[in-house]
Amino acid sequence: MAVYEYRGLDQAGRDIKGIIDADSPRLARAKLRRSGIFPTEILADRYPRKAVAEPVSIGALFGRIKIQDISIMTRQMATLVGAGLPIVEALTALIDQTENVRLKKVITQVRESVNEGSSLADAMSRFPKVFSELYANMINAGESSGALDIVLRRLADFMENQVMLRNKVLSTLTYPIILVLVGIAILSFLLVSVVPKVVRIFDELEQALPTPTLILISVTDFLRDYWWILLMIAVGGIFALRQYAATGRGRQIYDRIILKIPITGKLLRIVVTTRFTRTLAILLNSGIPLLQSMDIAKAVVNNAVISGAIESAKESIREGESIAEPLRRSRVFPSMVTHMIAVGEKTAELEQMLFKISDAYENEVETTISRMTSLLGPVVILVLGGVVLFIVLAILLPMFEMNQIVR
Repeated sequence: MAVYEYRGLDQAGRDIKGIIDADSPRLARAKLRRSGIFPTEILADRYPRKAVAEPVSIGALFGRIKIQDISIMTRQMATLVGAGLPIVEALTALIDQTENVRLKKVITQVRESVNEGSSLADAMSRFPKVFSELYANMINAGESSGALDIVLRRLADFMENQVMLRNKVLSTLTYPIILVLVGIAILSFLLVSVVPKVVRIFDELEQALPTPTLILISVTDFLRDYWWILLMIAVGGIFALRQYAATGRGRQIYDRIILKIPITGKLLRIVVTTRFTRTLAILLNSGIPLLQSMDIAKAVVNNAVISGAIESAKESIREGESIAEPLRRSRVFPSMVTHMIAVGEKTAELEQMLFKISDAYENEVETTISRMTSLLGPVVILVLGGVVLFIVLAILLPMFEMNQIVR
């Protein structure tokens, strides 16, 4: 079924435009007339289903559906459903309110599927790159329990927390990244424009040069003559690493190394733990069974080592063990996490304990990032200053020696 954009007149004679699902332009016109709209223009098959199901393709890079758009849509839908509107009417209102064209087309197709008898969860699960497995399963739980508006609010809160955490990470790392880029630009200018001119003067004098100057000349000549080789090695290395990391064994080794990096590895472990515990808490609180919840939460971890630990824990739980013990044996989660999970199991307050864990670790992520940023700035300045100092000394030392000879 294709998606069409239409323009027309409603029963009051007012201009109206929108998007509709149909198998052909003729059926689209008939469908519009049945709903009281007289179409004046239908743009045939401009938005095929493939473009909607793959919103992050290269050709659609600037029109992709962002998590912020889905979060806003979820919050609006929670309000509409909570006000007592039927699902189809709520989806129709969302189509009018949504500004993202691609998301508007997805909601249109979801509405048509619901009109044809599908559940909302089934209709959304047809777009896995827009609505994740977590999203579709929680919608299914909300429909089954009759608390769809509550589930939608939890989903909106979850996505807003994820966006907020990511934005904090990006904002705190902006200054060091800009500092590094500016430093690289300055060093490139010195090595490409300034140093060769000075070196040419030394060559003309045919004077014995000090070691720092010889090192600088060698580095400059190498970068000038073989920069393309370095570029090819860098691009080839990145490509080879990505290909190796795409294999099962490669991904395991890569993720294990990432977790063992002294500072960033600990931060990544905390972020993954936060994501896992909050996702598991939301799923359990929505009435989804434990094993199914762990399976879904495992998918949002995005780390093969930790995913493997969760899978092993799930198998142990299926055999009758508690949740905390197999997670503790895996040694990939902090001891405080497994201890608090064990307490939550004993007190029958597992969901609340998981929420507390995620809240505590979110605060630790913010503190760790702030501390890293405050240290990273001075370190970058010192490194760049040291490189610039070496270049200056390498240029000035021959001049000092020339001055001594003249005297």
